[in-house]
Order: sequence, then structure tokens, then C-alpha cells
Amino acid sequence: MQFAIGDTDFLLDGEPFRILSGALHYFRVHPAQWADRIRKARQMGLNTIETYVAWNAHAPTPTSFRLDDGLDLGRFLDLVAAEGMYAIVRPGPYICAEWTNGGLPGWLHADAGAGVRSNDPAFLTAVAGYLAALAPVLVPRQADQGGPVILVQAENEYGAYGSDKDYLRAIVKHLRGIGITVPLISVDQPLGSMLADGSLPELHATASFGSHAAERLAALRRHQRTGPLMCAEFWDGWFDSWGGHHHVTSPAETAGELDALLRAGASVNIYMFHGGSNFGLTSGANDKGTYAPIVTSYDYERRRARRSRRRSARRCRCGPRCPTWGRGAGTTIRSRPTNSARSAGSPCTRRPSTSRGPRCSRSARCATVRRCSSTGSRSACSPATTTTGRCRCHSVPGA
Repeated sequence: MQFAIGDTDFLLDGEPFRILSGALHYFRVHPAQWADRIRKARQMGLNTIETYVAWNAHAPTPTSFRLDDGLDLGRFLDLVAAEGMYAIVRPGPYICAEWTNGGLPGWLHADAGAGVRSNDPAFLTAVAGYLAALAPVLVPRQADQGGPVILVQAENEYGAYGSDKDYLRAIVKHLRGIGITVPLISVDQPLGSMLADGSLPELHATASFGSHAAERLAALRRHQRTGPLMCAEFWDGWFDSWGGHHHVTSPAETAGELDALLRAGASVNIYMFHGGSNFGLTSGANDKGTYAPIVTSYDYERRRARRSRRRSARRCRCGPRCPTWGRGAGTTIRSRPTNSARSAGSPCTRRPSTSRGPRCSRSARCATVRRCSSTGSRSACSPATTTTGRCRCHSVPGA
């Protein structure tokens, strides 16, 4: 399987593919719940899971690197693949994520003169060791080796911190050096010079925002004239700080912004799909004149809780391979959209299930994406609910 960046679309085996992703940080969720949360993401209509990698959780000391229990990233990615989904991995080295020290190990600061997120030789040596330790987990699980990983991020919102291109090139060099072959991306807010400062020509730039979707995507397009548009962090909620108020977002406003993003043909990563918890003392803090530590819960007004409550009542019952936004002629999409996904524009035509409703065969391949001969437009063709085997064509939003 090959995943690439085309002039206008992400390409999966040469065919247009739209990323519908949800953020789920394995280190914030009990490992016994990973499979359940991933399945709920698929049932919501997503086709991809995104996760950060917290360097300091894996490497509590310079000579140790944990991949056990709740830090078993390989098992997490295997569960993503088992659900027929894809993965976006964001190893930093800095991740922010409202996580303690932004994921950077405390032992990096043993030398008071050492610089982080910079071209400092000591820091880059430590980064090289970190990425080398991740290589056995990430490299064999890339899409071109039969795994679920389709994108890897270099650094994280670096444009809000600095503009050292030599440092960014060093991170790219280390990622390629350990065997990462899938496309590399950057993620920055489309404000001021952040996109320009935080990316490189060899990185596909994506944006992070939660409002003014049309305006933010236009800014991203001005910065990057070709390639697929993507909001790699669509903020559907916000985090809370101790002593502050609990943030609550308007579902209607969030849905409206998501609709605008999808109408523009963009891919999206919903941040967060499921937030989880900052176990122990792992929550981070902000200090913009006032120290504001993050609360234990990373609730983030998560989508999973809202969607799962509706799941049992209205659901598209379509077997293991089911239609979603375009992938290409003669192929199938590994995702199972629910009624909530259909209302956002998914071309799934199965009627919502009832206790007596039909269920597709588990071996059924429910949809392909092709070009209708009558209109020339990309459409989804899915089997009718009768036994005739005939197909119905429906236009794909953003195609």
C-alpha cells in the first residue's frame, strides 16, 4: 500500500483519499480501553487515528526506554490496524499537548546551558537516540510496509516558538535516517508567520484551528499553493486549568465550522476524539504571566461520549468495509460510518438500523468510489439494501 501527497489530494494507492481522523493519545487512556475507543472512532465514521508520542513517558532516564503496558505504542497501532483504520503519529520531539514539559524529558535540563528545540548538538544527540528507539515500532508499521501509519509529523507547532530551519532539517534528517518513508507533515496555526516559520518545503504544511475555518484554510492555501488542505488539529473543545472555568463549546457552532471545512474539500483530525486523563503528575501547565496548571482530566469536550450515546439507536450496518469520503475507482474504504457521519455528508446509503433491519454480510465490500459515466463526477456507489446487487450513485462532498 502506498500513501502519497498529490497536487490536490492525499493519494492511497494512487487514488484520492480524504483523511477523517480523531485524536486519541494512547498514554492518556488505560490500555484495556484502547480497543473500545478505537472501535468507537470507526463507528463514528472516522478512518484514521492520530496520536502524539510522549518522549518523557517512554524515557524516564537517559538509558531507559519503556514500551510496556500503557506505553506499548506498537500494540496501540496494531489495534488501529485491526479496526481497518489508518494512523498519524506525531513523535515531536516536542509535542505540547498540555502534557508535562511538552513531552521533553526532564533529564535534558541537567546541563543548564543545553538548549532544547534548537540545533544544540547535545539536544540533537538525545533526539537521535529517542527516534532510534522508536524505529522498531514505527518503521515496520508504515503503510508501505503493510501497516496503518500514513503520516508522521516533524516537531509540533514550531512556528509559535521559533524559526530555525537548520533545526527543522535536522529533525527531518533523523526521521528519514531511522527509516520513516511515509510523508512528513508540519502543523502550525495559520496566523502571522507561524506557517512559514514552522515548516520546510519538504514538509507538507497543515493547520490547527477551531473556528473561522474558511479563513484559516485560505491562509493555509496562500502559504502552500498545491497539495491537499488539512486541519491537523480541529479543536472541538478546550482544556481546563485549575481554578479556571470549565470550557464548554457549542455543538452547533462546532458542527458549522466542521461543515465549512468539509465543504472546502479539506481533510481533518478532530482534536480531541477522546481526551482521557493525565495520570499521576503528567498534566502540563501554561504560564503567560500567570501560572495555570492543567487539570487531571483531559476531557476536552470530547466527541466520543456524545456520539457513543446515540450509536445503538441509529447506525449504518454495513459490515467491515463501508463507504466514506473518496478513495478512488474500484477500491473500498475501511471504515463504518454511523448516522451522525452521514448527516455530515458521508455517502453511506444504508438506512439506519433497527432490530429488524438488514445487516450486510461480514465479507461484503460495501462501497467503491468511481466516476459516474453520466456526469463525470466522483461518486460513491453502494449496494442497494435489496438483493438485486444494483448500485446507487451519490455525489461525494468536496470531490
